[in-house]
Amino acid sequence: MKQPVSKLLIEWYRRTRRDLPWRRTSDPYRIWVSEIMLQQTRAQAVIPYYERFLERFPTVAALAEAPEDEVLALWSGLGYYSRARNLRRSAQTVVEAGGFPRAYEAIRALPGIGDYTAAAVASIAFGLPHAVLDGNVLRVVARMENDAADIAAPRTRERFRTVAQQWLDRKHAGEFNQALMELGATVCLPKAPRCAACPLAALCRARAAGTAAHLPVKLRKKEPVKIASVLLVVRSGARILLRRREGSARRMAGFWELPEPSHLPKVSTGKSYGTFRHTITHHHYTFEVRAAKWTPEGGNFAWFAPEELARIPLSTTARKALALVL
Repeated sequence: MKQPVSKLLIEWYRRTRRDLPWRRTSDPYRIWVSEIMLQQTRAQAVIPYYERFLERFPTVAALAEAPEDEVLALWSGLGYYSRARNLRRSAQTVVEAGGFPRAYEAIRALPGIGDYTAAAVASIAFGLPHAVLDGNVLRVVARMENDAADIAAPRTRERFRTVAQQWLDRKHAGEFNQALMELGATVCLPKAPRCAACPLAALCRARAAGTAAHLPVKLRKKEPVKIASVLLVVRSGARILLRRREGSARRMAGFWELPEPSHLPKVSTGKSYGTFRHTITHHHYTFEVRAAKWTPEGGNFAWFAPEELARIPLSTTARKALALVL
């Protein structure tokens, strides 16, 4: 008789799991912060941000009371900054409610929390029986079932969610979900699945059929858009001129960035410091960083010394550009 998926996964996870800081706590606040940071971001990249963030905001009350600029400054470099704004808003909601919600539906209702994050926090922090479904899990399910349906289709995602829920060990829901995500992150990889190291290899229909490398299927992929742009470094002694974005509805509103030529009328440009690439979803940017001379005349500009840059919400592109300069 074949062992159930949950038993194989949890036994494997207990033997091989990575030692990550958010796996050493049962505090729902810390688990929640980690899950928000891990959205669209690799675990190893998250670790230093997670540790700095919790050093400054060790409790949900500390985060709720913090100025938005300070939260954004600590988030700077992680990208997807609406996550940080929603995290702070949710912290305020939690404090007003008198504590972190313990029901899936109440967690799901917090700003910035979707089905996946609610299931992760509910299961890991409170043991609630909700299976997670993210990109890693979709890939595992598609291969285990040898299912070539389009994972961008809502109907497919709901079917895969049902499969994951059927696999779930309801007594160890949090551990099972972490094991399933760990498998997708470290073994059931997108381009080169490590089938020989997989605890589910004997149950995997795609491996038996020789189709694992071709799954999952995602048909609605947008073609990449390539964009070339220039960022300008205007200096006054050691200080650097930055421009603050405006507009409450804009994703990067409130962040400081290096100006582009369109922001500086009659600017005079000089030497090139080099180029770097930056990707946001399907937009692929190539930025050239150039020295420039320009005199500010009001507007959203301010001078900053290099040592001040760590204390302000600085855009990721500005960080990358200034790494070439400083």
